[in-house]
Amino acid sequence: MKKHRAIDGTVIIKKYANRRLYNTETSSYITLDHLAAMTRDGRDFKVVDAKTEEDITHNVLTQIIMEEEGRGEKPMLPVNFLRQLISMYGDSMQAMVPGYLEASMESFRRNQEQFRTAVEGAFAHSPFAEMAKRNMAMLEAAASAFKPGAVGTPATPAPEPSTDAATATGKDAEIAALKAELARLHDKVEKLG
Repeated sequence: MKKHRAIDGTVIIKKYANRRLYNTETSSYITLDHLAAMTRDGRDFKVVDAKTEEDITHNVLTQIIMEEEGRGEKPMLPVNFLRQLISMYGDSMQAMVPGYLEASMESFRRNQEQFRTAVEGAFAHSPFAEMAKRNMAMLEAAASAFKPGAVGTPATPAPEPSTDAATATGKDAEIAALKAELARLHDKVEKLG
């Protein structure tokens, strides 16, 4: 079977009438979860209707978002945001919304990167460095949906609970100090933005 690739390296995914998705690069059937993983990995793809060759990428990406939102975990898109978005359909400003949303998301990604860099620099030579790295790993894992090309960061196992009261109090103090430092860095990042 002939492999299809767009000229710019975009992988072509064919969607058949039976709702099956076929990856022409790997010559295999895939699921929406595979497409979500490709998106997180920064792979560019185009979904076309197998019969008409119509580009249906937008519809499929929207379907992936709907499935992610419906998984039972805490949704990423707040109800008020969804209502506002729906109210913009048919409005005279509708044509401006996609560009605004793209610019906002790009700004979010830049701010996230600046924050990560600031935190890494601030804690590089302090006793909180390891704790800061774990916290940044958790932050990056939580925000990976916004960052194309990001590979899911493996979760760092939580430290074993301490039975020594003095050690627990020391850790509480470290956590409080870390929170205060993060708040100070967050204020710096806000001023930079």
